[in-house]
Amino acid sequence: MQALSASKSPWTWARSFVQTNGHGILVSVVVAVAAKFLSEHYGAPAMLMALLLGIAFHFLSEDDAGGCRAGIEFTARTVLRFGVALLGARISIELMMNLGADLIVVVIAGVILTILFGLLGARVLGRGWRFGVLTGGSVAICGASAAMALSAILPKNEHSERNLIFTVLSVTVLSTIAMIAYPILTEAFNFDDDISGVFLGGTIHDVAQVVGAGFSVSDQTGEVATLVKLIRVAMLAPVVLVISFVVRRHAEFNEEGGKRPPILPMFVVGFLIFAAMNSMGLIPEVVSTAMASLSRWALLISIAAVGMKTSLKRILDVGGQAIALIVAETVFIAVLVLVGVYLVHY
Repeated sequence: MQALSASKSPWTWARSFVQTNGHGILVSVVVAVAAKFLSEHYGAPAMLMALLLGIAFHFLSEDDAGGCRAGIEFTARTVLRFGVALLGARISIELMMNLGADLIVVVIAGVILTILFGLLGARVLGRGWRFGVLTGGSVAICGASAAMALSAILPKNEHSERNLIFTVLSVTVLSTIAMIAYPILTEAFNFDDDISGVFLGGTIHDVAQVVGAGFSVSDQTGEVATLVKLIRVAMLAPVVLVISFVVRRHAEFNEEGGKRPPILPMFVVGFLIFAAMNSMGLIPEVVSTAMASLSRWALLISIAAVGMKTSLKRILDVGGQAIALIVAETVFIAVLVLVGVYLVHY
């Protein structure tokens, strides 16, 4: 009895966990820290750096060098979901309502229509429905974070990891280009600070690039852009819920024969709980800030692990049609938000 109890003690479990996963988790953290260093000192997006560095260490996962494979798998899956759940602490109903109902409708419509455009585009180009959801959702919601969250609930096939890496890489690069180009467009169109903020926050993929683009125009534009972007982030939970429900309902979506995903994955439940707590003022600002920072680190570490799981050769196999689709989705949401802002304000 004592032996049985000892085998189930927290200490024994923790030691077994560290022995199995420790090396892979540690190398993912090291890659993420290196990516953060490069980002802060050379201005490159941290997500992009973590992804590229991770790909360079693909042999650790492929050959299980140093016993890293299990830890890399754990980091790419569980740490990712933890980071997405913590994103909810940045959302509050009060902040969203400050934008106004008409512009909220424009932002939400942009998210929904872009995902539908992704599905249609994937069908036209002969790509699978998973790829349309993954690219459309990442462009529509919050870039790499959305891509990883959607990948976690989509049925897996032999192309799942390759498509995820391609999507994260593409949206990060496109978001960086948009961060430079879109503020120039706001000047060309002579937008005021509020409209510029809505356009930047409603079209650029990643949160960091939205902040960079917005505050490069003005403080007011930066604040509005960040707020609009958080509304798009808030759409992550309902989008994941709807997709999970559809996947469960339709048997033909489960060709792999694995278990159906739950209607509401636990990381989405966590996202909603934190968002509700923050909306009710139950999370102090200092805690909310700390949770947001922890979320960014968790996502950075997990994307490093995702990079280590996929070879560069497999990414290059994705083809020109995939590139055309994700670029088309980026242009689509930009035009859609631009038209919506004009209809609301002019």
